[in-house]
Amino acid sequence: MINVLLRIVGALLLLTALALALSRAPDRPVQTLVARWALPPSDFVDVQGQVVHVRDEGPRNDPLPVVLIHGTSASLHTWEGWVGALKGRRRVITFDLPGFGLTGPFSGRYPPDDYHGDSYARFVFDLLDALKVPRAVVGGNSLGGEVAWRMAVMAPDRVAALVLVDAAGPAFTPQSVPLGFVVARVPVVNRVMEWVLPRSLVAQGLVDVYGDPARVTSELVDRYFELTLREGNRRALGLRMRQVVRGEHAERIAGIEQPTLILWGGRDRFIPPSVGRVFEAQIAGSRLVVFDELGHVPHEEDPARTVAPVKEFLTGVK
Repeated sequence: MINVLLRIVGALLLLTALALALSRAPDRPVQTLVARWALPPSDFVDVQGQVVHVRDEGPRNDPLPVVLIHGTSASLHTWEGWVGALKGRRRVITFDLPGFGLTGPFSGRYPPDDYHGDSYARFVFDLLDALKVPRAVVGGNSLGGEVAWRMAVMAPDRVAALVLVDAAGPAFTPQSVPLGFVVARVPVVNRVMEWVLPRSLVAQGLVDVYGDPARVTSELVDRYFELTLREGNRRALGLRMRQVVRGEHAERIAGIEQPTLILWGGRDRFIPPSVGRVFEAQIAGSRLVVFDELGHVPHEEDPARTVAPVKEFLTGVK
């Protein structure tokens, strides 16, 4: 009996070692990713010593640019559908937050391991200073939405209006959390994941946050997978996930006075639609639009449908 158990354990260890070997995915230098993921009009801007991947599109004489901020583990590419619909008349600025996409971890004059919401908000103001943008409409999804409303509170004279898309802020209990986010919070295991990343884990995460899994294409998985491999991003994700405190500073939300459009996916199981209703109740004059069939990233899942209320909203912002 003991010999049988030893053989079973040995076989399991062998299979585990084989799985790890097949899933080995070391960090990739940013230079190896630029050719595919930084196509024109991508640019790289120095912000306080941090090199930032940016796209600045549309008419430069727009007095009130639209700034769009992506969520955790995403990149500026998540906004491509909206940018295509808006850039004919509006200047639209998208970028990769530090710790994600081609920008990579905080560096330069920034504390290297601080991925709190206020730190991100201060960084975005620094980026806008570098781009000579004194005032803007600021929108964001998930983490990006949290950064957006924090900006509105920290410097209301610089934020003309808000577009919050399945934004983090009020405390909530998720119905489902992408496995990659769970792993990133687990000590030791998250360090292993800096060297090993099954592509299937990335695919599972996308299926989890989309309302319709059929919309998750191989090309979409490729993008998220490869940009996660950017040198330092997985370590930064682990730091960010361990620093998250749900509901932190949420009492500030009631002080927001800017015109605010709130968009939500009705099938968002990560940040449920009830959070959108909390935003609507706390921000005077705000408007909530729910897309029943969409998930946590509705702007990416169905850009044409979700950008329509944004266009209408922007016509009234001054």
